Amino acid sequence: MEAAAGVEERERTRTVCVTGAGGFIASWLVQRLLAGGRYTVHGTVQMIAPAVTGTENVLKACSEAKVKRVIVVSSLSAVMVHPDCHEVPVMDESYWSDTELCRTTANWYCLSKTLAELEAFNYAKRTGLDVLTVCPSLVIGPLIQSTLNASSSVIVDCLKGDHEVKMKLRNFVDVRDVADALLLVYETPEASGRYICNSHPRQVSAVIELLKSWYPTYKYADRFIQVSDESVFSSKKLETLGWKFKPFEETLRDSVESYRSKGVLN
Repeated sequence: MEAAAGVEERERTRTVCVTGAGGFIASWLVQRLLAGGRYTVHGTVQMIAPAVTGTENVLKACSEAKVKRVIVVSSLSAVMVHPDCHEVPVMDESYWSDTELCRTTANWYCLSKTLAELEAFNYAKRTGLDVLTVCPSLVIGPLIQSTLNASSSVIVDCLKGDHEVKMKLRNFVDVRDVADALLLVYETPEASGRYICNSHPRQVSAVIELLKSWYPTYKYADRFIQVSDESVFSSKKLETLGWKFKPFEETLRDSVESYRSKGVLN
């Protein structure tokens, strides 16, 4: 998903636009923006082609509207596909996914995310538009929308016996913390460049054991594939701006309770 925020001064509130406003992350961002009464929010839902073309279209519209700052929601997918990733203890914002490696491994999602983020910065360089990007890890947390998003299905699949689960180290972040991060970088004048937004590396096996201790009556997945662990990613740059995140146990429990209330686990 790409999300952009533009601002023009009004009497007491500022106006922002959130693209893809019905999405998992964007719906929480809209809630955060409206909660303080300081923003007027305009949202768009499916007006835009995906990936590079969509990013370029949004940025052109922002330039024409003379907005002051654009925040692009990228992904760790634009950071993690690197030939040396397993030799690096902790990856930071200086790492970019290798586009040729993405192509040779047919990793089209990571390729599209990487190209889209590169295009955002290239456009900023060409035009002078103030563009920042936020790269979240696997985003989970309570749902606002009624449908299950792809990242949340990683947890739901663990709770259902008819799914195959990849066993590896994954990096998780709470959707509410991502929304806070987006607002933080938007409102911080000195913020610049890209920001990794990651809080909790966890083995999937440990996540399943924690879930079983809380919810013993679910069937749980019983088909597993052992795959390579993800790298660990640093959010120190974001934390220096004052970003804080919730404990993983709170995020996981709130996620499952949300799935239960929405009927996803029925």
